[in-house]
Amino acid sequence: MTVMAQHTSQMSVEEFEELAAHVAKRFDAVRLEFINGRVGIKGMTDGNHSEVIRWLQECFLVAGTGLWLYGGGELGLRIERYRKGRALPDAVLAPRGTFAGKGDWADTAGVLMTVEVTSYDADTHRRDREEKPLGYAEAGIPYYLLIDRDDASVTLYSDPVPGEGYRGANKKSFGAKLSLPEPLGIELDTEELKQYAD
Repeated sequence: MTVMAQHTSQMSVEEFEELAAHVAKRFDAVRLEFINGRVGIKGMTDGNHSEVIRWLQECFLVAGTGLWLYGGGELGLRIERYRKGRALPDAVLAPRGTFAGKGDWADTAGVLMTVEVTSYDADTHRRDREEKPLGYAEAGIPYYLLIDRDDASVTLYSDPVPGEGYRGANKKSFGAKLSLPEPLGIELDTEELKQYAD
């Protein structure tokens, strides 16, 4: 008779980074995240998800704020207490050149806002509405924009408090205008997002 012992062990950040690098080289469509001590998979996005990011990039480009929206979910950030978390936001707003020479997992210095667009998978609620906002607030990122295709809304979270999350939340339905305060300094007309809330 064989007895199998079960035990849990916490993966170190270094072990996670090694695993994530291996997976990224082996599988084009899969990227790993490490949030709240758990490994998560960030899979392929659909066409409407990509169009939402394109729309937001265009908004910042046309507004001429001098800020750049890095999109595509490929830019890794070190988040959470003592930088033990590793997240792949759908987009990151920061001054141009912020991530030059930073490697695969950049610190959050200079990051003004992270963006997540909900996906239609079982994990989106926990990941985009619970864990990531806490991690981004822990890292001191001033703003978090959640574009929620499930309930056709955009929510700008503000006033991060480490250990608690964001204190402020301004939620608007698709079609409404959402003002992003300085230093973001633009107003988003979300009418176009109605066509991407499949």
